[in-house]
Amino acid sequence: MHSSNITIAGRKVRSSHHRPGLLPAAIMAVRWLARKIVERRNRNALMELSDDQLKDIGLSRGQTESDVHVYSRY
Repeated sequence: MHSSNITIAGRKVRSSHHRPGLLPAAIMAVRWLARKIVERRNRNALMELSDDQLKDIGLSRGQTESDVHVYSRY
């Protein structure tokens, strides 16, 4: 952490440049984890569908096994 002292009207005032805190990083990590859990749940649900059910929603078995096609639809 970088800090410097500034003299204002006979008093020293310490200023510092703050780095991003732990709380925002933790929030980002929890959001990422929640998104991955939802993606996995969606993929598992699609994998349980029959080929006819997949055809009804416009997907093939090969597309459900590809993350690119599955997650671009949600």
